[in-house]
Amino acid sequence: MKEHARYIFSAGELKRKDSSIVFRNEKGPFYLPIKDTREIYCFAEVSLNSKFLDMISKAGITIHFFNYYGYYSGSYYPKDYLVSGLLTIKQANAYEKKRLEIAKAIVKGIADNIHTVLYHYYRHNKTQLKEYLDWLKNTVPNLLEPATRINQILMVEGQIWGRFYDSFKHFLPSDFIINKRIKRPPDNPMNALISFGNSLLYSKTVSLIYHTHLNQSISFLHEPGEGRFSLSLDLSEVFKPIVVFKTIFENVNNKRLRVEKHFEKKLNYCLLNEEGKKVFINSFEDRINEVFLHTKLKRKVTLKTAIKLDGYKLIKFILEDKEFKPFRSSEGV
Repeated sequence: MKEHARYIFSAGELKRKDSSIVFRNEKGPFYLPIKDTREIYCFAEVSLNSKFLDMISKAGITIHFFNYYGYYSGSYYPKDYLVSGLLTIKQANAYEKKRLEIAKAIVKGIADNIHTVLYHYYRHNKTQLKEYLDWLKNTVPNLLEPATRINQILMVEGQIWGRFYDSFKHFLPSDFIINKRIKRPPDNPMNALISFGNSLLYSKTVSLIYHTHLNQSISFLHEPGEGRFSLSLDLSEVFKPIVVFKTIFENVNNKRLRVEKHFEKKLNYCLLNEEGKKVFINSFEDRINEVFLHTKLKRKVTLKTAIKLDGYKLIKFILEDKEFKPFRSSEGV
């Protein structure tokens, strides 16, 4: 049975109707089948009550909330039914003793997946990318290896993303080139797409880690912080190139997303409008649910499953000291 994510873009009310979910707004009631619904994404003001929350808790459904700018605000999910005190203790110990090793693996995974994404364009006559591709493959591992502090690893990560953004000028239309990554609020169409895509991937990762025994507040690359699931930031990082940015590049280069049609520009910020969000979300869902043959597992999985599998890899590293290697698109995509 295919599990669906439901997206809500208009203000209204979510309610329980017998054993069904009903969303009611000015256009009337819309019924959502509860059996194949696993996530609900709210991009507008939505009201709900405790009876509704009780029903979705029993069904294992997560709700994610986003603000006006499309930023992730928070999630409601059922109680941690897979919580493990032993793993939490071991995870905290790993943070103290093996943080650098895990953080280096994550940054190496980012570089590997960016390399795969850009190599596609290099093979299609974008030879200007060769210098950056060689740097990713040969220099990044040498920069990470001697690092003894987390800030040194983060500095390498920053260089990777900075050079990646600079490479856009070689294969994207001029309307979608950025000079600097601006997050809050995004100031141009590309920054708006990156922020929106990263929020979607982060919230998706929150849902997936919920179905493991991991503690979402104990992270390794990002600093564990109050009020956020920092481990989801960690595990989503390596998937950004192959989920978020491939979605962006395909929509921009195929002109499914256009500056004049899908963005709302104000004095000091730029956002996707509702139509633009719908175009992006449809492509994002297609991408993350795309089935591929995992060369190591010898079976077909989706990228969404691959995120959860990275969680299980991390558990094996924490409990059994098995090497942690985040997903690489060369494994199947």
